[in-house]
Amino acid sequence: MTEQDDATPDRLVGAERVLAVLAELARRPDGIALEEMARAVASAKPTVHRALASLRRAGFASRDGYGRYVLGDEFLRLAFAHHEQRPDHVRVMPVLRALCERYGETVHYATLDGRSVVYRSKLDPPVGAVRLNSVIGGRNPAHCTAVGKMLLAGLLHDEQAVRDWVGDRPLDRPTERSAGTPEELHAALERVRAAGYAVDDQENEPAVNCLAVPAYLTSPTVPSGAISISGLVYRMPVRELADDLPAIRAIVAGATETR
Repeated sequence: MTEQDDATPDRLVGAERVLAVLAELARRPDGIALEEMARAVASAKPTVHRALASLRRAGFASRDGYGRYVLGDEFLRLAFAHHEQRPDHVRVMPVLRALCERYGETVHYATLDGRSVVYRSKLDPPVGAVRLNSVIGGRNPAHCTAVGKMLLAGLLHDEQAVRDWVGDRPLDRPTERSAGTPEELHAALERVRAAGYAVDDQENEPAVNCLAVPAYLTSPTVPSGAISISGLVYRMPVRELADDLPAIRAIVAGATETR
């Protein structure tokens, strides 16, 4: 194949070829040989070699001890620096969008601040959205929201810790289903730890339930916040969401993983 052949309309040319090579490197953590790369991007070896040489000069590609091409340290440095500098509410949007599209319900990302959760991101479906009392930057009591209980379960490991957290101030009870005592909250958090997810069964708003899972945006072990799916009880029973938990976890892990 000549350089002229390689420039036909159905072939990658110029900067497009360099970007295609870079993308292919990202898919090959164990490295890729020149011949494999040429086949992967459907281009001649000399032109692929020039693309790889350009990437190597920029530090975006390198060769391992076996002569295979891998992503370069400079590319990884820039990628991680960019990722760390993006606010968590921006980083979480792909997972919110995926969940919103899958379930057709409102989704939230929230963090814990004292006795409250703060909603950092919220996404409504294009049609049929439920009017909830949550707004970006708004707060709700942590102990009666799914996102709050999900995060409290990782902090308050025994009943005494719950009692210390509650202190002398009574727990708000937005509905009759809300936990009103340290004992009730402790029991709820025990269920969250056992299940690995949290639910709000009309505890914050009548006729609305939610299911929440942790989000690991900044650490592989400590959740930065929690993500919830919220909807009307009659059309989105929380049991149906719990039955679909593997899919929810896969979406969250795929979109927020930092490792």
